[in-house]
Amino acid sequence: MIARLRGVVLEKDAEDAVIDVQGVGYRVNFSSLSLGKLPPEGQPVDVRVRTVVREDAFDLFGFLSKAEEDVFLLLNGVSRVGPRMALGVLSGMEVPELVAALSRGEVARLAKIHGVGKKTAERLVLELKDKMKTVHLEAVSRGTAPAPAGGTHSDLVSALLNLGYKPPQAEKAAELAASRLGADASFQALFREALKSLRAGA
Repeated sequence: MIARLRGVVLEKDAEDAVIDVQGVGYRVNFSSLSLGKLPPEGQPVDVRVRTVVREDAFDLFGFLSKAEEDVFLLLNGVSRVGPRMALGVLSGMEVPELVAALSRGEVARLAKIHGVGKKTAERLVLELKDKMKTVHLEAVSRGTAPAPAGGTHSDLVSALLNLGYKPPQAEKAAELAASRLGADASFQALFREALKSLRAGA
């Protein structure tokens, strides 16, 4: 089982990245938040990995911290929540914020994450509220305060730059996404909207 990859970022897309390890390219799925934090193509990277083997697939899921991996495993253990949905939840909120939201039982906030909904949010809280204590406290103590105004915009532009887009393109796409969805939309929703406009040549 592959547990860690240390190599060079070969390619990055909206949902995954290819990491070259001594000539072998591994396609790894990341949350959109982690994908935006990966180094640019051609730069070295060291990521934690979980291997999920099914009859028709052999998937790798990557994480930038042990806390992120721990939360992924807990999410994946919830009934009717598979690895891709778990990654989707991680895409909607930074790990410290997600841990805090689950610990406090903030169903309404969790339900706003793309693809979750109220019923799934209630199930996540029911099954994970007490288990959040097992996540490293270091992750919980960092970044639980609300992000300063403009933080999401900066993070969005940074994520687009890391995907290889030029600064003017990234700025324009981020502003367009915010105008269409509202500045208070989740990072994941804004990220998807920005990529959509870039691919459409907006």
